[in-house]
Amino acid sequence: MRKVPLTLAISDYDHVRELTSGAIAPEGIELTCLNLTVEEIFYRFVSFREWDVSELSMAKYVALVSQGDASLAAIPVFPSRIFRHSAIYVRRDGGLRQPTDLAGRRVGVPEWAQTAGIYTRGALMHQYGLRLEDVDWYQAGVNQPGRQEKVDLRLPPGVRLTPVRDRTLDQMLLAGELAAVITAHPPTSFKAQHPDVARLFPDVVSVEEAYWRATGIFPIMHVVAIRRDVLAAHPWVAMNLYRAFEEAKRRSMARTLDWSAPRFPVPWVTEHAARSRALFGEDFWPYGVDANRPTLEAFLRFACEQGVAHRPVGVDELFPPEVRSTFRV
Repeated sequence: MRKVPLTLAISDYDHVRELTSGAIAPEGIELTCLNLTVEEIFYRFVSFREWDVSELSMAKYVALVSQGDASLAAIPVFPSRIFRHSAIYVRRDGGLRQPTDLAGRRVGVPEWAQTAGIYTRGALMHQYGLRLEDVDWYQAGVNQPGRQEKVDLRLPPGVRLTPVRDRTLDQMLLAGELAAVITAHPPTSFKAQHPDVARLFPDVVSVEEAYWRATGIFPIMHVVAIRRDVLAAHPWVAMNLYRAFEEAKRRSMARTLDWSAPRFPVPWVTEHAARSRALFGEDFWPYGVDANRPTLEAFLRFACEQGVAHRPVGVDELFPPEVRSTFRV
């Protein structure tokens, strides 16, 4: 049988390495892989659908689904996930010691619909009781001016979001015009170890571990999406791609746990991986729907509460029946 040619755009993750290198070949698929930055991948795929399969921002995908855009369908493969209490950057002299201190302050975000920001604001709301309307929100590029929202928003009543086109969030933070910035990519000042800029949570790993234990939420940043016209012509590619991604991830996780010869240039990497396994379980980077349902349900609730999703979206709306009906994923 002739293989179906598909093009996949995805970042250079170790846990997709065997797939993108060709060491793992999805059954029935001739896969061409593009390695680009996530910003370029997201922009080109959301704007132009330039390739068949793509890494995609979870927030952008959920926003599209909520607005009735059925041109894409995700498979429950999550190449990027990270806890986001670490995404809150503050001025050291701003008097911010705890999340509730953000009330009445000016806080910057690069995009209201950035996945990292949605999780962070969700934690501020549900874990700490901070109301969105108690903060003055400003939207601008983190380190370059001119950034704009990429999806339509329906902000909740009372929420104030002011776009700034000619300044960066980093500039405004350093000038004292913002008390804090919530962003996936750190401000340049933080990366340069500027003495006036710090994270809100100094011991962020302990805070995020406690959040996991209390909620079961392991934030998902990105998902893998397939164009619907591809699925309409070849419904089986969803499951075959899913299986290939799963096998590539399994091999990567085995490398992190190789005690005899560490494969990553990180001291104690095997100890870190073993600790993750003890905390999260045997599969400490799970794909599939059921294993991630608490996280997915929380994110969908956050996205709707914050006006990124235009209506409540159910978990099963995100993934095609070609995947869900084959076996429990």
